[in-house]
Amino acid sequence: MNFKVILQSVGATWVVNIMLLIVGFVLLVKGADFFVDGAAGIAKKLKISTFIIGVTIVAIGTSAPELAVTIVDALKPDGGAVIVGNIIGSNALNILLILGISALICNLPSEKTTRMIDMPFLIFVSVLFLVLGVFVGPFEFGHTAGGQLYLDAVMNWVCGLILIVLYVAFMVYNILLAKKQSKAQLEQAVAVSVTAGDEAVISDDGLKWYQKFDPWYEKMQAKTWFLIVIAVFGLGMVVIGAQLVVDSATVVAENLLHIPTEIVAMTVVAFGTSLPELITSVSAAKKGDVGIATGNIIGSNIANILLIGGVGALCTGSRGIPFTMEGMVGGIVSVAAALLIFSFTVGSKSKSLGKVAGAVMLTCFAVYYTFIFLNQYALHFYLPSGTAEFISQSIFNV
Repeated sequence: MNFKVILQSVGATWVVNIMLLIVGFVLLVKGADFFVDGAAGIAKKLKISTFIIGVTIVAIGTSAPELAVTIVDALKPDGGAVIVGNIIGSNALNILLILGISALICNLPSEKTTRMIDMPFLIFVSVLFLVLGVFVGPFEFGHTAGGQLYLDAVMNWVCGLILIVLYVAFMVYNILLAKKQSKAQLEQAVAVSVTAGDEAVISDDGLKWYQKFDPWYEKMQAKTWFLIVIAVFGLGMVVIGAQLVVDSATVVAENLLHIPTEIVAMTVVAFGTSLPELITSVSAAKKGDVGIATGNIIGSNIANILLIGGVGALCTGSRGIPFTMEGMVGGIVSVAAALLIFSFTVGSKSKSLGKVAGAVMLTCFAVYYTFIFLNQYALHFYLPSGTAEFISQSIFNV
């Protein structure tokens, strides 16, 4: 499938591609919802623990937009530029923007295991992703005669395999940890992620026609054939949505704005693929489900690095994922963001993220994204990806 649309009129090209981008985001978000509902419902009928469903199907489902965009881009002959920007941009958005907003709504306390295990592990994998991207594969780092820094590096498939192995280990750890907790607590903790349509009794009386969809949808989830249909349908929506997002974002970046695709991936694409986390965390914070708000972001960031990064590197094969200065700077920001929430949480008496932490995170978010565009159009501290034509292309022959 190819959804790249370039028309003779620049204005028409803008309108069509922005519309395709929005449609792609809608398909990604709603498709992930349908897929999770269907897959989780089927797993529940097979008597699989709801916690196992939560840490596998639901966890992967919230990362489905990033995963789909990554696979679509990685399989393109000249693809890969969207992958690093999407991962790093999503992680920065998740912590600095989403947790920042959530912390302003209410204090976000953290459990001991989150502080002692999950947060340090997020810091570790954030540093690891940066090291693997910059130093393990073939790379060249230096500066031009004008003083601009440049980086041309590759994250190869071996790095991807390392990330996947770590992700599997992380999933196994979560499952083993779950077995040490009471079954009643587990069932209650993840009930928000799995629809219990079998026991729902909902009256349609007095509802308008468009208000009857949700009760009908919940009733239909009691039927196995319907769960299979929405799971397949949702997966199809995610795949098509990812193709729309990648193609339209590429046209906007390369043909309209004439900026590196990686910058669009770190901003527009990252925001769009982070919508599930944004909706889940802010909604949870408003309802007082603060554990979900924090845990959702930390788990999602770990999945982005290990699962999305690993799959992306493996799918690109011998070509590898291009890692440029945008990726390096964004990687440093992601590490700093992980350190920021860890220090605020461990350093506070209440072991929580409060309004001060939220304000600091939002300020950092604004500064970081302002810097990205200032460097592109005014500061020129480092070369944008794809402009260092004088660098030998032989370094990419992995």
